[in-house]
Amino acid sequence: MSDQKVVLITGASSGIGSATAEHLISRGYRVFGTARSPQKTATVSGVSLLPLDVTVAESVSRAVQAVLDAAGRIDVLVNNAGLGVFEETSIEQAQALFDTNVFGVIRTSQAVMPHMRARRSGLIVNVSSVQGFIPAPYAAIYASTKHALEGLSESLDHEVRQFGIRVVLVEPAFTRTAFDANSVTAATRLDAYAKERSRVAAALTATFQAAPEPHGVAEEIAQAIESPHRLRRPVGSQAKLVGRLRRFMPAGAVDRQLRKVYALE
Repeated sequence: MSDQKVVLITGASSGIGSATAEHLISRGYRVFGTARSPQKTATVSGVSLLPLDVTVAESVSRAVQAVLDAAGRIDVLVNNAGLGVFEETSIEQAQALFDTNVFGVIRTSQAVMPHMRARRSGLIVNVSSVQGFIPAPYAAIYASTKHALEGLSESLDHEVRQFGIRVVLVEPAFTRTAFDANSVTAATRLDAYAKERSRVAAALTATFQAAPEPHGVAEEIAQAIESPHRLRRPVGSQAKLVGRLRRFMPAGAVDRQLRKVYALE
């Protein structure tokens, strides 16, 4: 069996997932990427692309088994697949978002863990966000999925390290991807929120346009694989600053700065 590390990346069709797949290939990894519709996805040279819907258990099992059949093992799982949604969502939309961002991570992690446990070695990298530890006005449901992912990851890391498996959280700030364009439109738009919602949307659009490309996140994921374990890995100076402010600044100061960033009155 080759010593080349095998990495499985969910949500590799674009953005952070695609950049990570390309970056890890350049560093000598054997990479399997997944997408809901691989036939509609631009290929990355050297990446084996598989169909995978993280909301369907059978789809997860098939993809994991396909990697094991082809490579014999999975050394690293990168849980990147995710969706965004604005506030004023229906319960059905919120459930769908949790199904992807939280339960999708549970499904893929549970699918690979028996194989990692048998080898007594493995790494699960969960792509979180600074919105996993700070509020996100007008993205309350999305932020709650990332808060859940943070608690899940930290707890799981304690459970599985006895088997040589570790869990890492990679926490980007705003990143220039198709995330904003792919956000789900809220089921109901309430006039009471219209004025403020419009200001927040304009502020976020400007922030996304000025945000860095996903290559920095891809590099941080590579460092998570290759460096000594560290549970939380904020990406870039902005994310690191936000983390320190959240921990050490008075709550009132953090609240005021957050409202300024989101253009809230």
